[in-house]
Amino acid sequence: MQKQSAFSFGVSVTPAKPLAVPASIRPPACSSTVDAIVAPSIAANASSTEKSEDKHLFTFSAAQPSMESQWRKVEWTEEQKTSLMKTVSSYRPTCEDVTQARILLLGPLSSGKSSFISSVQSVFNGRVTNRAMVGSSSTSFTKKSFNIRDKKGEDPSRLVLCDIMGLGDGEKIGPTLHDILSVIKGHVPEGHKFSPDQPVSSETVGYMKRPSLKDKIHCVAFVVDASKVLTYPKGLSTTFQHLREHISDLGVHQVALLTHIDQICPETAKDVTVVYKSRIIQDMMGKAGALLGMSTSYIVPVKNYSSELDLDVNTDVLLLSAVEHILQYADLYFQDNTPQ
Repeated sequence: MQKQSAFSFGVSVTPAKPLAVPASIRPPACSSTVDAIVAPSIAANASSTEKSEDKHLFTFSAAQPSMESQWRKVEWTEEQKTSLMKTVSSYRPTCEDVTQARILLLGPLSSGKSSFISSVQSVFNGRVTNRAMVGSSSTSFTKKSFNIRDKKGEDPSRLVLCDIMGLGDGEKIGPTLHDILSVIKGHVPEGHKFSPDQPVSSETVGYMKRPSLKDKIHCVAFVVDASKVLTYPKGLSTTFQHLREHISDLGVHQVALLTHIDQICPETAKDVTVVYKSRIIQDMMGKAGALLGMSTSYIVPVKNYSSELDLDVNTDVLLLSAVEHILQYADLYFQDNTPQ
């Protein structure tokens, strides 16, 4: 049986060599070796900061004036929503051998991965739904994939969002680096139940020894909670950057979703159209970029549906813009892997 890789989320480890990323304009501060890395799991000692889900980890700073113009241009109209829905629905991978873009969501527990999947599906259903549930057991968790479908459910899009358990909070065990990379490489079958005592190997039931391009992950979207960026454990940044280095070695592009933006900016909580005028969110984008070791050009803010019963066109536009952003980087993967 293959030796389980050791990797710990939130534990201080030897810093990885920083990844080279394209130059990008970073927002100014406006407020106030795969199996050679040692640790039992990605989530073993992450932090105690998430022990109480009901406790807010971010408090609103003093009110700051919004910018006069958006620092990213977005049209907040029903027409823009319709256009984005058409873009996603009509999307086709540029590689002839692949019919669907498979996107893996990775992030700490309660970062909003499953909520993002449900929110995107809600947009296409035409009503708020909550169906993406991933087990939170401390001893096992399951790989689940969700094919985004239209309202009738008869015409699935070419987008598949893959979810595995969150990256742990110090009490619950999350996926190991070895298992995460096995998912990305396409070795892990759908519905596989991971266990810290049984790492993925060639002996795993349903293990795909020679996965084709269509079985692999084509883009990774990291998901971080805007209200916890400042309170995540110090070692998490190193962990994210180790993950990113190994994922980049596989030739897979990465983006990031900044969730719960309504919890850090009162104005955005009232009106999501001010998201790109908010100095608070612009500043937090920069801090999230530092946490991930990623240029802010790869990061998009989103607001998931949580307690709402009805869809909101502006929230839909922000969600669909995030999906379009993800698909652009999936296409880069297909371009890189299409025979010339």
